[in-house]
Amino acid sequence: MSTENRSRAPISPKLVRELADILRETDLSEIEVERGDLRLRIARQGQVAPVVQAVAAAPAPAPTMASAPATPRAVAPETPARQDVADMSAHPGVVTSPMVGSAYLRPNPDADAFVKVGDTVKQGDTILLIEAMKTFNPIVADKAGKITDLLVEDGQPVEFGEPLFILV
Repeated sequence: MSTENRSRAPISPKLVRELADILRETDLSEIEVERGDLRLRIARQGQVAPVVQAVAAAPAPAPTMASAPATPRAVAPETPARQDVADMSAHPGVVTSPMVGSAYLRPNPDADAFVKVGDTVKQGDTILLIEAMKTFNPIVADKAGKITDLLVEDGQPVEFGEPLFILV
């Protein structure tokens, strides 16, 4: 089979069902399988049916020349400076990112933010979204409380374990 035909080969529904069954049986939240240049990721969130996402493997990044450092941007008064965010990681109410992605404070660009500093939330309320691999993952309050700090900006890239917000 040529490379072109292989990359366009249909995804086996039987394979998807088998992987979904494994998710249910093992209580896993995500399974990823790679065969050649095809990658299949099946994930679930809470009680939602498994999500199927197939993407071709990304080509290796080409070397780039270093760019000039970006000019520092102004920080809004309610947003802590970057060195303060590192200090917040030890706070007992800190909630950190469970994945690498981009943080979004609102469901869409025209909507209001899910929460503001000072808002009281219930357990399970969505605080923000993290987009990873074209999938928007809700980050929810693990307990009831008050949002005292939002440590990320809308659209900001985040790393695994990076502090997102403080909930007390």
